[in-house]
Amino acid sequence: MTDTSAAARPAAPQQARRLAGLRRASLITLVMLIVQFGLGIGVNLYVSLPAGNSRSAGQAFSNGAGLALHVVLGLLLVVSAIGLLVQAIMARHWPVTVAAALGLVGLVVAAGQGFSFVHDSTNAASMGMATAGCVALLCYAAVLYLVRPPAGRG
Repeated sequence: MTDTSAAARPAAPQQARRLAGLRRASLITLVMLIVQFGLGIGVNLYVSLPAGNSRSAGQAFSNGAGLALHVVLGLLLVVSAIGLLVQAIMARHWPVTVAAALGLVGLVVAAGQGFSFVHDSTNAASMGMATAGCVALLCYAAVLYLVRPPAGRG
């Protein structure tokens, strides 16, 4: 007779590697998000978007590399967040899975608000972008807390 529940759980060394990978991925995502937040503040303060409500992404990018860099880093953040979520699911760490999923939702909402901001430059879109980004920051900080090494080791 075999124990099916033991077969369903990853072995301890494999689980430790997965948790270390989760810590690394979360830290990378958190650092990228902090850089993105600072870059977004700079773009908001120093990049002038063309006048009118019919702006295109091409017009917005023609005003300097700041906004283009902000968008590229945003796309990399979404890819990183998806990778972290997949790792959390593979590690079967459900609290981290929930936090990573909420962080990804925060990033997607921030991106949507960012596209809205490029279109109409409203304060509401800027605030939505910042708030959703802060939700994502909190989620990835929570992931770091949840996958910390046990006391006395590491």
